[in-house]
Amino acid sequence: MKKLVQLVLSLTVISLLLAACGGDEENDANVNNEDALKVVTSFTLLEDIVHQIGGEHVEIHNLVPIGTDPHEYEPLPEDIKKATDADILFYNGLNLEGGEHGWFFKMMDTVGQKDENIFELTKGVEPEYLIGKGEEEHEINPHAFLDPNVGMIIAENTRDALMKVDPENKAEYEKNADAYMAELKEIDEEYKNKIAEIPEENRILVTSERAFQYMADRYGLEEGYIWEIDTEENGSPEQIKSLVSFLKEHNVPALFLETNVDSRPMETVSKESGVDIYKDKIFSDEIGKKGEAGDTYIKFLEYNIDKIYNGLNGE
Repeated sequence: MKKLVQLVLSLTVISLLLAACGGDEENDANVNNEDALKVVTSFTLLEDIVHQIGGEHVEIHNLVPIGTDPHEYEPLPEDIKKATDADILFYNGLNLEGGEHGWFFKMMDTVGQKDENIFELTKGVEPEYLIGKGEEEHEINPHAFLDPNVGMIIAENTRDALMKVDPENKAEYEKNADAYMAELKEIDEEYKNKIAEIPEENRILVTSERAFQYMADRYGLEEGYIWEIDTEENGSPEQIKSLVSFLKEHNVPALFLETNVDSRPMETVSKESGVDIYKDKIFSDEIGKKGEAGDTYIKFLEYNIDKIYNGLNGE
C-alpha cells in the first residue's frame, strides 16, 4: 500500500512538472509573439516578402488566401480583429485591392487604423494602364510584381516601413533586405539572359489575361491575350476571335494558361488557331501553395521564366 501511495505521489509530481514546463513554453511563445510586430498583408505574395525581410520580428496575418480574387475580397471577422490590432499593414496598391474605394480601405475605415500604420508597397512604381471598352476608359494594371525589378521596389518599401515602425531592429531588416535584393538582382539577370536566347520572332507571350504587361515591356516581349481587364465578359466570342486573328498574323510557338483562370477560353483559342497550350501553367495573381511549385515570390519568378523560356523555345 505504501509503495502504491508513493507511486501515485510520484506520478502526480511528474504531471505537475510537465504541466509547468508546457505552461512555460506557452508563455514563452506568447512573449515572443508580443515582442513581434503584428503585421497584416493584403495577399500571399506580400506575406512572403514581408516574412523574408521581417524574419522573427514579424507575426503576419494575411488577408486574401491563395485561390481567392484579390481584387474583390470580403474580409472575415478574424481579418477585422487582426487589422484592428495590427502594428503595421501592407497592401499592394496599383488598384489591386480596389483602390481608395475598394475593400481594403473600407476595412481600414471600419477598424479605425491610422494612416501612418498603412503602407503601399508599390509606391514609386510607374503604373502601366489597360484600356477599357471605350478609348477614354483607362485602368491601372496591378500586376507589376511579375517584373523582378518591381519586386526590388516592394522589398525596399517593406524594409523602410519596418525600420520606421520598429527602429530597434533596423540592422536586421537591412541585412535581410540586402540578401533578398541580391537574389532579385540575380533573377533580373536570368530574365534578361533567357529572353535574349529566345529567337526574336518567338518572343511573343500569349496569356489569358493581360497580366504580364510590366514584365513584357521590361524584357522586350510582345503580348497577346484574350482579355485585358478582369470583367464578367472574360473569354467572350469577340475576344477569342481577336486573339485567333492575332495568332494567324504571328509565329507564336505556344499559348500559356495561368494557374488562376478558367482554361476553357484558351482551349477554344488553341482549337481554332492550331497553336498548342504549353504543358505547364504559369503564375499571375498568386504564389503557389505551400510545399508546391512557386510557393515563395523568388520561386514564383524563377518558375515563370523557366516555363516561358521553354515554351517560347518550343521545348
